[in-house]
Amino acid sequence: MEPLVGLSARETVERIAAQLDRSAASADVASYLDQRDALRHLRRRFLVPRMADLPKADLSLVDGSQECIYLAGNSLGLQPERAGTYLMEELDKWAKTYVSHFHKVSFNGGVVTPAWDSLRRGVHGHLGGSRPWAWAENNIEGLMADVVGAKAEEVALMNGLTVNLHLLLLSFYKPTAARHKILLEDQAFPSDHYAVESQIRLRGFDPAGSMLRLAPRPGEHTLRTRDILEEIEREGDSIAVVMLSGVQYYTGQLFDMAAIAEAGQKKGCFVGFDCAHAVGNVELKLHDWGVDFACWCSYKYVNAGAGGLAGAFVHEKHDRDIKPALLGWWGHDLKTRFLMDNEMRLQPGVSGFRLSNQPVLLVCPLQASLEVFKEAGMPALRRKSLLLTGYLEYLIQHHYSEDPARVRVITPSDPRQRGCQLSLCFSVNVGRIHQELEKRGVACDMREPSVLRVAPVPLYNSFGDVHGFVQALGSALRACGAL
Repeated sequence: MEPLVGLSARETVERIAAQLDRSAASADVASYLDQRDALRHLRRRFLVPRMADLPKADLSLVDGSQECIYLAGNSLGLQPERAGTYLMEELDKWAKTYVSHFHKVSFNGGVVTPAWDSLRRGVHGHLGGSRPWAWAENNIEGLMADVVGAKAEEVALMNGLTVNLHLLLLSFYKPTAARHKILLEDQAFPSDHYAVESQIRLRGFDPAGSMLRLAPRPGEHTLRTRDILEEIEREGDSIAVVMLSGVQYYTGQLFDMAAIAEAGQKKGCFVGFDCAHAVGNVELKLHDWGVDFACWCSYKYVNAGAGGLAGAFVHEKHDRDIKPALLGWWGHDLKTRFLMDNEMRLQPGVSGFRLSNQPVLLVCPLQASLEVFKEAGMPALRRKSLLLTGYLEYLIQHHYSEDPARVRVITPSDPRQRGCQLSLCFSVNVGRIHQELEKRGVACDMREPSVLRVAPVPLYNSFGDVHGFVQALGSALRACGAL
């Protein structure tokens, strides 16, 4: 179900409620939206835990056989249904093959043809099948590129997010006495903060003078785009790298990456983004926006499992002028990689940043998820997300608008400035509220000092989930004596 043409999420909900002759807060509205949701079948592509599966669910309060209300995709996405099948395929292949002794390689039209001294079944694992272990991640980089709005050759699936961020900063951060600062959010995710801090120290500079941290205005929770752009204009001659989140992890704010990239590059800065909370959540156009570099994890909205294979992006405009500072065998051109002559023939662009063979067992769940993204398409997911999160915002305002100090949404109200996450701020103890929600079969994410991060993910969440969460929240607040 998409918003009615020309109507906001609020107007859509109220129009449907009037049509049904029901309160806009009625469960009938959620049912109506779910029945007309063109993407509702995608929920079956994921394994949704039952209430009884949640360790803190109170089965005296909920029916353990029912699916839980899972709104924690911003922290850990659900397991794709095919992930287990793909993993078992590779474990089975591993059990039935072994690596034969490789001794030479030949070429036929650019195709690598290995030769082996022992049984050729060893080729089946490393160089054959639908997921050759030697380059399994390459086979799905086109799918990942579609999600981030890039060309396949601009994307590499490798390592973890912070490792990739370090590799990218080693090449893009080129400080001089005049231009040595890195611009980032004041409350950046700790991994980003530590990576930037250590990169500055590595180059012999002091973070106190080289870390330029952007804070919201007093009394505000989010950064104004105007303030970001003005800071870049004011300090740009001393900034080497602008390094911000795509979506801010705590507030859920979606930054205007296109405008930031343009402003930073106009001042001679490289511009990169940590897209951990943006990839799979909002439509990205990293190539068209001219972003210099980006990196992301895959276990949140991309549903590749805890510690999943991360991604990196380097714009093709840097194919020849930006080189990796650290080299590994997997950065060598595949056509001559197995000659073993120790003469580096570096792959251009982000492919040259590859260090080693990626674990095929991490490729499997990522492939399972990316196939669902391909089936759905990011534009359709984003359209549903706007209505789904708008519906959540509407219900929160409907129930708590008369007492905004008790439950406040600190995520921007403008849908263009947020993804699917709403960050709810409470004037009562958020830890107690979270505990009571867990008892009622709700999985969401708490962040100190006072925020619940609630993320209705369009791939697998329903409007019924959103309605159920708001009902559970009211019950939790009453249990805490807050209502």
